[in-house]
Amino acid sequence: MNDILLAEEAGEGILLLTMNRPAQRNAIDLALLDAMNAAFDAFTRDDRWRVGVLTGAPPAFCAGLDLKTFSAPDAPRHSVTALIQRVPHLGKPMIAAVGGAAYTGGLELALGCDFILASENARFADTHAKIGALSGSGMGARLPRAVGARFARQMILSCQPIDAATALRVGLVNELLRAEELLPRAMEIAAAIAAHDPGLIRMSKSVVDRGTEGTLADALAIETETLQQRKAMGAMTWGNGTPA
Repeated sequence: MNDILLAEEAGEGILLLTMNRPAQRNAIDLALLDAMNAAFDAFTRDDRWRVGVLTGAPPAFCAGLDLKTFSAPDAPRHSVTALIQRVPHLGKPMIAAVGGAAYTGGLELALGCDFILASENARFADTHAKIGALSGSGMGARLPRAVGARFARQMILSCQPIDAATALRVGLVNELLRAEELLPRAMEIAAAIAAHDPGLIRMSKSVVDRGTEGTLADALAIETETLQQRKAMGAMTWGNGTPA
């Protein structure tokens, strides 16, 4: 794994993945996209890994897509959608440890994880409307299930970020921690999960996932249909006016 994605064994059975483009706030470019797909492949296939922790090098978790890479009309944005949408289906628990901004695609990435832990300096926002785009990666389906429809509307329609305390209050994150406690607490929970029978963990996770994704699939289909309708009305544009 190259240095834009740090992969390390952080405990027995625990894979720690750190998005490492701090100057770009860990925005996803093609290289990081490929590295994350490769890491997810290894995580899924290698029985050594029982649980994963996904985080970002300070000062951010992930700012979403790198617009220098993905604002071009022919940019493979569908590949990022595929990456984000595979996270809930890795077959093993993945914990998001958010220690900074998780914006737009970064928020979708965190929502795809089994649950989110956040430090006090975490911030969350959906800025699709601000850049003239509509999500195709699950924001409109998963965010309402995390925070409720009313608060999801506020985040999606206003594009205003919320702080970590608000994220805890509305149920977006499970725990709010001091910055120095974030990864240790993520590792503590990961170790507790890894200590259990992996087959049973997979089955227990599947029960929860299948029980909640029945209606999620309908919501995702609605989001995809709406995205296609929006595209039929004319090309969407990014913040720089480039067609999306």
